[in-house]
Amino acid sequence: MTHPEPTPEPGRPVVLRGGTVLPMDDACSILGNTDVLVVDDRIAAVGPALEVPEGTQEIDARGGIVMPGMIDTHRHMWQTAMRGYGADWTLTQYFVWYYLEHGRTFRPEDVAAGNRLAALEALEAGVTTTVDWSHGLQSVDHAEAAVQALRSVPGRFVLAYGNIQAAPWEWTADPAVRDFLTRHRDAADDMLGLQLAFDVTGDPVFPEKAAFEAARELGLPVTTHAGVWGATNDDGIRLMHEHGFMTPETVYVHAATLTPDSYHRIAATGGSISVSTESEQSAGQGYPPTWQVRRHGIPVSLSMDTSVWWSGDLFSAMRTTLGADRSREHFEAHLSGETVTHVALRAKDVVQWATRGGALALGRDDLGSLEPGKKADVVLLRNDDSPVSFPVLHPFGHVAFQAQRGDVHTVLVDGRVVKHAHKLVGVDLGAVRREIESSVEHLLSTLGEEVWAQGMNPDLPDAQLLDNPYQYTEYKSDSTRAAREEVFEEHLATER
Repeated sequence: MTHPEPTPEPGRPVVLRGGTVLPMDDACSILGNTDVLVVDDRIAAVGPALEVPEGTQEIDARGGIVMPGMIDTHRHMWQTAMRGYGADWTLTQYFVWYYLEHGRTFRPEDVAAGNRLAALEALEAGVTTTVDWSHGLQSVDHAEAAVQALRSVPGRFVLAYGNIQAAPWEWTADPAVRDFLTRHRDAADDMLGLQLAFDVTGDPVFPEKAAFEAARELGLPVTTHAGVWGATNDDGIRLMHEHGFMTPETVYVHAATLTPDSYHRIAATGGSISVSTESEQSAGQGYPPTWQVRRHGIPVSLSMDTSVWWSGDLFSAMRTTLGADRSREHFEAHLSGETVTHVALRAKDVVQWATRGGALALGRDDLGSLEPGKKADVVLLRNDDSPVSFPVLHPFGHVAFQAQRGDVHTVLVDGRVVKHAHKLVGVDLGAVRREIESSVEHLLSTLGEEVWAQGMNPDLPDAQLLDNPYQYTEYKSDSTRAAREEVFEEHLATER
C-alpha cells in the first residue's frame, strides 16, 4: 500500500533519491542508485548519496527511473477538444474537415480551451516541452488566446504560428500578424518560444517564398509538413533548397514520402525531422521514415500530431516508432530471402529522440539531458501500485516498451514540481472540463447533429484521394495517383 507524499514546496531545492538515472549523456549512461539535485531552475548535481543544501525536499525515486523531460516537436494543440473524434479518418478526411469545411468554426476561446487541455495532458505524461503547431490561428485574436492558454500552464511551449484558412504569403504579410509575432518574439523567454508553421505545395511558382522571407526578417524558424502523400513532396524541398531557405533550425514534419534526393538536401543543410509514427501509420502520410532517415544521418525528434486521432504521450510514440522501423527492417530482409538477426534501431535511440532529439530540433542545448547546469526538466517514473513497475532490468527498454503515462510519478519543469505522486499540482480539472464542454457544445450546435455524426463516422467515398488540400493555391500535381505509386515503388527498389 502506498502512502500520501507531501508535495514539495515551491522555491526549495529538491533531490530525487536513489533512482535509476538515465542522464541521456553522450555515452547513454545508466546510473543505478543515483540522486539528482535540483536547485532553483537547474540541475545542480547528479551522483550517489549527494550532500544537499539544508531545507532540500526529498523525493523517493528508489525502484523508479529518473530521466529528462520529454519534448514533443509537433502537436496541433488547438484540436484537443475533439479528442478521438477522427479515430476512423484518413488524412483526406482530416483535410476536408479542418481545411475546407469546419476549421473556421473554431473561436478564440475554442483554441484556448484545446491548448490548455493539451498543455496539461502533456505535463501529466512527462512531456515538459511541446511545440504547438497552431495552424488554426485565423485571426490575431485566436493567436492571443492560444498564447494566454499556454502561459496559464507551467510547461515549456513553442507557438508555431500558422493559419490554414489563408495562404502563408498572405497571413505573414498581415501587419496585425507581424505586430503579434514581433511583440511575442521580443517578449519570449525560455518558457515560450516562436516558430512559423506553413507547408510548401511544390508549386513551381514557389509562392511560399514570401513567407520564408518573412520568417527570415523576423528571425523565426520554420516548421513544415514535408513528404506528405498527395500534399507535399520533393518539389517543395527542392524549391526551399534552391532558394536558400533550408537551415539547421528548420523542422520537417513526417518527411515520409521523400526520395533520397530530398533527404540529402535536409542532411546537407542540417535540418531535423519530426516523426509522428502513430499518425503516419494510420492517416496515410507515408511509411514512418526512420528506416530511411537513419541512413542519411538526419537528426530525429518525436511527436504525436493531434489528439483528434491519437494518444497524447511520447511513450506511445517511442513504442510505435520502434515497431514500425523494425517491421520495415524485417520486411525488407524477407523480400530478399534474408533474416535480420540484430535490429538496428535500439530502445535507447527512441528515448534519445524523445528527449535530446527534441532539444536539438528546437536549438535548446540546455534541455534534453540531466547534467549539471542544464535546465531542471525532470521526470520520475515510479508506480508502486503497478505489477509492471518491476523488475527494471533494461531501463531504456522499460521506458520504450513497458512504461506509460500512469507511471509518471513526478514532473519538474524549470525546477518547479508540476506533478507529484501521480497528480498534477494546483490544477482545477473541473474548470478545464467545463471549458472543453463549452467548445464541444459550440461545435456541435454550429455543425448540427447530423453533420457532426457524419464527420465522426465517415462513409467510404468513391474518390479517396485529395490531390491538393490547400485551397489557397490552384496548383495541382501533374502526377496521377498511379504515376506517384510507380515513382515510390521505384524509390523502394533503389533503397533495397
